[in-house]
Amino acid sequence: MASLFRWLGRSLYWIWRGLMGLGQLGVSLVFVFLLAGGLTTYLSNRIPAPKPKTTLVIDLNAHLVEQAAPRTDNLLSASLLHQNDSGDIELRNVLEALDAAAQDPAIDRILLKTDGLQVSGIAILHEVAHALDRFKKTGKPVIAWADHYDQRQYFLAAHADRLYLDPLGQVLFQGFGRYRNYYRDALDRLGIKVNLIRVGTYKSFGEPYVANGPSPAALEADQTLYHALWADFDQSIENARHQPAGMIDQSIDHLPQDLATLQGNAAKLALSQHWVDALVTPDELTKLLEKNGHEDDKAKDFRQISLDDYVSRLPDPKSGDGIAVIVAEGEIQDGEAPAGTIGGITTADLVRAAREDDQVKAVVLRIDSPGGSAHASELIRRELALTQAAGKPVVVSMGNLAASGGYWLSLSADEVIADPDTVTGSIGVFALIPTADGLMNKAGIHTGGVTTTWLSDADNLLRPLDPRFTQILQSSVSHLYQDFIQRTATARRLSPQAVDTVAQGRVWTGTQALNYHLIDHLGLFQDALKSARLRAHLTESAPVHYYDPNPSPWQRWLNLIGQSLLPNPLVAWLSQGTLALNPALTIASSSQMRTDLSVLVSPLLKGTAPFVPLTHCFCQIP
Repeated sequence: MASLFRWLGRSLYWIWRGLMGLGQLGVSLVFVFLLAGGLTTYLSNRIPAPKPKTTLVIDLNAHLVEQAAPRTDNLLSASLLHQNDSGDIELRNVLEALDAAAQDPAIDRILLKTDGLQVSGIAILHEVAHALDRFKKTGKPVIAWADHYDQRQYFLAAHADRLYLDPLGQVLFQGFGRYRNYYRDALDRLGIKVNLIRVGTYKSFGEPYVANGPSPAALEADQTLYHALWADFDQSIENARHQPAGMIDQSIDHLPQDLATLQGNAAKLALSQHWVDALVTPDELTKLLEKNGHEDDKAKDFRQISLDDYVSRLPDPKSGDGIAVIVAEGEIQDGEAPAGTIGGITTADLVRAAREDDQVKAVVLRIDSPGGSAHASELIRRELALTQAAGKPVVVSMGNLAASGGYWLSLSADEVIADPDTVTGSIGVFALIPTADGLMNKAGIHTGGVTTTWLSDADNLLRPLDPRFTQILQSSVSHLYQDFIQRTATARRLSPQAVDTVAQGRVWTGTQALNYHLIDHLGLFQDALKSARLRAHLTESAPVHYYDPNPSPWQRWLNLIGQSLLPNPLVAWLSQGTLALNPALTIASSSQMRTDLSVLVSPLLKGTAPFVPLTHCFCQIP
């Protein structure tokens, strides 16, 4: 009997071992199949190397940005897969592709398409334009085509060797400038008072909420800025197209008569004024591009590769001693923030990570920001100062905007380089606090209670702002402004009085900022990289690594929920209320009002507002 049990035990043991072995084999086979499938998919989807006489098609049908923000309308890709698939085109990809294509023997020309291009400033256009010029210096042509050109799109197209336009298209120059909405009367009728505490004659961020029109100082600053930007803008186009100076302004002045002479044919007008070289339909463009051995028989088209496909083939930066690039784009806010905005903690952590990386020998901070939280700006500046103290050079490259808090970020740098048309300066501080006691009275809502001191409920936005609290805020804002002035004076080796003269919240172009010693040099992003390499004693081939925010999936879910599930009903209500006061307002102006009034919404929804001094520029880049 005992032997029988032993035999059964051994049999069960071996049966169990066999089953376990089969299970492990099955798991292994599944793993192998998955690995093989994944590898096959990767190899089949990998973009093949371009053949000789391939055209690199740069289709800028999107918003051109320094750093793409993560999408919030695609939960799977944005929240779970760590993708920044916003549809935006990052400047770095365009520059890397153009410079790589210039040295690629398989790429013999570029087709530039600008339909749908959206940009936020002139500096980013300069970067692409210079990269196009670098490509052309190799002897390879650039061809531009669009069904129409606005002035920003045309700015890039003007750098092409051949510039084509659809026969039903147009080239539209408008100039720079803007009209703002002013809400003083509307907010008064709604019972909302906006308390503006500021230092700086030209600090105009809060004017739309406390006035019915721009102040003389704001008009003066805007006029100086826009005329300087426009003069450089049209001169650049006229030089690129070999047109006489003043031709663009003249064409705008004579547009009604000239267009009438050609029976309203805007395309012929562009051709007659030599803004384009020929009027070409899409099919005619394809035939032109198929000539001289460029035809792709398999695709029945000209041989081509897209910007995305070409960038995907570019090698990753090699390891070794190199440069860290940190992009500071968007409004500066306290705490953490995803790519495309600046979080005080997030960006400071990136600077710290670069500093603590032994292979990083220099840091380039690329700024495109109108400013924001003074505390967050100082947090980032402090990390840059510590990086300098650690012996690693810091070079600031200013893009479209480096104003107010954006300028604050540049105050700990070994060198500050700006584009001639960077909008910078705006050294000033303000606090904006709405109170809605009038609105509550209209709604029949009243407040009451007991506090131990007058300060206990001083930040209650449903009651009038206590004059003593206003005094506290004014003192704090004034102190912060003086701190801003002193930090700038120390960084720029100027006297506080000299800084105060060009501060007062006023914005300047990069060229003007150089004249006032607020920056060191005018130049491109490439110049900042070159300076960083020289300062760190690196070779020209030293790798460049971008340090980008990498939020966790949980943070991405929170961002998605915050943007899609928590609408601002008060913004809509305020806009509807303003529309009710003036039914003639258009849908477009209503949309602008929602944007403007969103500044007031967050504190009113909470009912209280902690005092947050802001170094923010109400700049809109033309």
